[in-house]
Amino acid sequence: MVMGIETQKDQVRRFYREIWERGDHAVIAQLVVPDFNFRGSLGTQTRGQAQFGNYVDQVRRALDEYACEIEDLLAENNQVFARVLFTGIHNGTLLGFPATGRQVSWHGAALFTFENDLITRLWVLGDLTTLRGQLAEPHR
Repeated sequence: MVMGIETQKDQVRRFYREIWERGDHAVIAQLVVPDFNFRGSLGTQTRGQAQFGNYVDQVRRALDEYACEIEDLLAENNQVFARVLFTGIHNGTLLGFPATGRQVSWHGAALFTFENDLITRLWVLGDLTTLRGQLAEPHR
């Protein structure tokens, strides 16, 4: 059974809300295939649900109050595109930068590919120049 476009968009919303913002690992198996191919906005690549879950934990440890605000969501055939604003409080090592305690934010563009009702691949391009600038900014 192939999902409708609106259902795929709902799955993307759930992906960000439940996996990324809440850190709910049980939802990973509900939304992505076992050999899920992921390339994240921070440049990290993972294969499979376990590696992806570990990466989610790593980012959430570095960024308290991590949030993913979907600004645009478009779908066609078996793909959904999301433009997302990522935010959090930098309280752990991120991209090699020690915690600063500052609020950081960066934009990302995410392309989800679906097979039936599961996400098979996700490729995200993040604005790392802006993020690194915030992490490297001297204390005021």
